[in-house]
Amino acid sequence: MIDLKTINAVLGEFEDRGISRATMIEAIESAMATAYKREYGKRGQVVRAKLDLNTGTIAFEQVKTVVDDTTVRFPEEGEVFPEEHTHAHGFHAEEEHLAEGELPRFDAEKHILIENAKLMKRGVELGEEIVFPLEPQDDFGRIAAQTAKQVVIQKVREAEKLSMMEEFGEKKGEIVGGIVQRMERGAIFVDLGRTTGIIPYEEQIPGERYRMGERIRAYLYAVDEGFRGVYLRLSRAHPKFVVKLFEMEAPELASGAIEIKALAREPGSRTKIALASKDPHVDPVGSLVGQRGVRVSTVMSELGGERIDIIEWNDDAAAFIKEALSPATPIEVVLDEADHRATVTVAEDEQSLAIGRGGQNVRLAAKLTGWNIDIVSTGGSEVAESDGETVAVVAEEVPSEAAGVMPIESAEVIEHAMPEVTELPAEEELAPLPASDETVAEASEDRDKAKDE
Repeated sequence: MIDLKTINAVLGEFEDRGISRATMIEAIESAMATAYKREYGKRGQVVRAKLDLNTGTIAFEQVKTVVDDTTVRFPEEGEVFPEEHTHAHGFHAEEEHLAEGELPRFDAEKHILIENAKLMKRGVELGEEIVFPLEPQDDFGRIAAQTAKQVVIQKVREAEKLSMMEEFGEKKGEIVGGIVQRMERGAIFVDLGRTTGIIPYEEQIPGERYRMGERIRAYLYAVDEGFRGVYLRLSRAHPKFVVKLFEMEAPELASGAIEIKALAREPGSRTKIALASKDPHVDPVGSLVGQRGVRVSTVMSELGGERIDIIEWNDDAAAFIKEALSPATPIEVVLDEADHRATVTVAEDEQSLAIGRGGQNVRLAAKLTGWNIDIVSTGGSEVAESDGETVAVVAEEVPSEAAGVMPIESAEVIEHAMPEVTELPAEEELAPLPASDETVAEASEDRDKAKDE
């Protein structure tokens, strides 16, 4: 007999962990059946246990399947079958290895012939189960009890894994928050409550540093089921992380009144977003910028001061390319449909703005629009060209601030999938950096000064 007070306390504890009472009762019954078979059963027996929560008693029963000579084979004269190994673990399934098309061997411990079954139950059919009660037992040896414990632990782990897969499967593609648990080989492990998520090195924003115990938010892009549990892969460098942050700040975007048509990002440095409005009464750019730039400033602060250029989508490719090269103001855009290349003419004093530091501005514009872009000065000489992945700069035609080392590559558009399995480099020292307080007004002032220079 089981102590009902103890069992109810245990069931309540596991319910708090997301495991139902039915699942736990099934685990207990499976464990008791395994222990019974280990201590008192015979080879081949199918034993079940039934727990009565009203009395705390456990009833054991043997199950036999109804068969005939078309569903099983009978041993031939002189045929020898392997004996039971006394050292085998009772909780291991006893499976007969059969060749393709071969029938299972008849076993009196788990099979009953249909003619015998009809004597016990009227109208019985092939494949039906006949239940025989077994003598109650509550005295189990140490090995049987240990086996039952292992069965319960295994069932609980499986139930917890299933529960977490369901919970975080619904959160996939959303932003989750947690606490930095530790840093290991460059990766950040985040405590999400019931489980731990990991931010691989290349899914982090370059330059960001975190301390243990600090709160962090990231985009959940993969939920993997592993041998030891559920693995959650998080990212702060994913393009959709920016999208989800704006959805939290701009109700117009979350409701679908405006949509993000394209996004190009170099994490920690700069992002360009192209918006379109489905409602003629809604200003897409103003919705994301917010009053006095409060919405975009909140997102920029979360991203460690990453600059964000918000432009309006235009079906006219030439006009869209002009907007994409903001803060520069191109004079003319000539399209070559055959090569899918755009030649953009800019004034002498705006070459640096059009190209950007290390060619970043023209590269992001090429990614955003999907066009190869050539920057040409008003004199007709080519200054730079980009295919969205690389930028070739003619050094003598470009002001010194436009030249430099090329930054890392970014995702092309928001539909572009990030790699899910990565190799992490060696652990590096992590120290916090202060968040940027730059506002949209300050960013605009910087662009105006650049133009004047």
